[in-house]
Amino acid sequence: MNDEITPKQALTLLISLLVVALCGIVYELIIGTISSYLLGNSVYQFSITIGLFMFSMGVDTYITKHFNNQFIENFVAVEMLIAIVGGLSGIILFTVFPFARIFYELTMYATIFVIGCLVGMEIPILTSLLALQSGTKQTVADVLSFDYLGALIGSVAFPLLLLPSLGLLHSSFVIGLINALVALTTLFVFRNFISKYRIYLILILIILVALISLNIFGAFFTRFAEKHLYFDQIIFSEQTPYQKLVFTRSQNHKDHRLFIDGSIQFSSRDEYRYHEYLVHPVMSVEGVRDRVLILGGGDGLALREVLKYDAVKKIDLVDIDPRIIELGKDFSILRKLNKNSLNDPRVTVFTEDAFSFLNQYGPKYDRVIIDFPDPHNEALSKLYSKEFYNIVRKRMNEGGAMVTQSSSPFFTRRAFWCINSTIESVFGHTLAYNIALPSFGIWGFNLSTYGTSIPDSWNIAVPTKAIRSSTMAKAIVFDSDISRVDTPVNSLFLPKLYQFYAEDIQS
Repeated sequence: MNDEITPKQALTLLISLLVVALCGIVYELIIGTISSYLLGNSVYQFSITIGLFMFSMGVDTYITKHFNNQFIENFVAVEMLIAIVGGLSGIILFTVFPFARIFYELTMYATIFVIGCLVGMEIPILTSLLALQSGTKQTVADVLSFDYLGALIGSVAFPLLLLPSLGLLHSSFVIGLINALVALTTLFVFRNFISKYRIYLILILIILVALISLNIFGAFFTRFAEKHLYFDQIIFSEQTPYQKLVFTRSQNHKDHRLFIDGSIQFSSRDEYRYHEYLVHPVMSVEGVRDRVLILGGGDGLALREVLKYDAVKKIDLVDIDPRIIELGKDFSILRKLNKNSLNDPRVTVFTEDAFSFLNQYGPKYDRVIIDFPDPHNEALSKLYSKEFYNIVRKRMNEGGAMVTQSSSPFFTRRAFWCINSTIESVFGHTLAYNIALPSFGIWGFNLSTYGTSIPDSWNIAVPTKAIRSSTMAKAIVFDSDISRVDTPVNSLFLPKLYQFYAEDIQS
């Protein structure tokens, strides 16, 4: 192609550049999110995704030097291929994981590499085309400006718009559709430069029909993927701006489970054991119990146990995701389990980040109960940091007590004791204890007090199903294979916890 392009055609190419840059970054985010969702350790997954993506872009940027001068046809072909591979990337990964888990990472790397190579072709091709209309210096400036702007829009649109409104599979279908539309627009605007116009048109239309069909029937593919990720029947599934919520029901309808981002949060058959051991030891510490703070626990199950204490006058519950709060109030299965606790007049709910909530001016508390998900990513790891526990202590009355769930000392031994060491660095002596949960295995907790001592005996005077005053003596005993190991303190500046957690899970 030696003809000079018009200003209108140049503008079309610049807009196309912005759009394809947006698509490229979204593909990175989709693959990174899926992999962190399925494999955990989001820092590792996103690092691998971004690193391999950038490398593959560099590889094909070099390859494009050997292309012929059919830039328009090359660009249209590249967009068609990206539409196919990128659009199908989500369903490919979700399908491979349950059926051929051993090949998942290989498939993920291959998908990233192919998409990265194709995206890497876009900028050199478009730069070569735009150079036909303007000088090289101006061309490079325009290309970089629109490329960076598109990447910015994509990185913002994915978490705020695409993920919560469409979910992962639909997002990949829609972005693939956008790439196909870019190919169609380019084909139309530059139709006089393309010798095989009808062939390209037919191929693009086929891709468009296929992707539109996938979007229409996307719910079927989502159910198919989720069906093979969870053993039981899925009765509720929703991607919120913060997490993926899935409720399942066993075949005999006797067990309901909540999964967040693929990890089990509770089973209705034994959740009472977990929540009783989380709540009642800290509530049985001698002293005033007028005001209680619950961080996390938007399902209302820990709250149910706190409400058994008549001495409690005020409970503030903080959970970042308003959707889990709504489900705790309105979803019949969950409302029955939590005994409508979220509608109790003593309860005030705050839907915001726990770190931000604690850093604000507010009341001090006699008891703090922390029920966060396991620290499987850096965002959650900060909620188990020295800095976080420092601000928790500042919001506690002297004579108060705090407890946190701390993952499994069996499956994540170093992570558990890292949490223990971190709390000790702030509160001093910390009591670690553990219990056996049928649905989880061995699970652990850490309890500390502020301005008072940890009791030697326990007086649990409210109705319970599992915990007794005498059973706490057994809970504080750790078998040799789960006993304490030396670990550093987890901090915002040296975040070791999520690394321990990921390595422990993988081992």
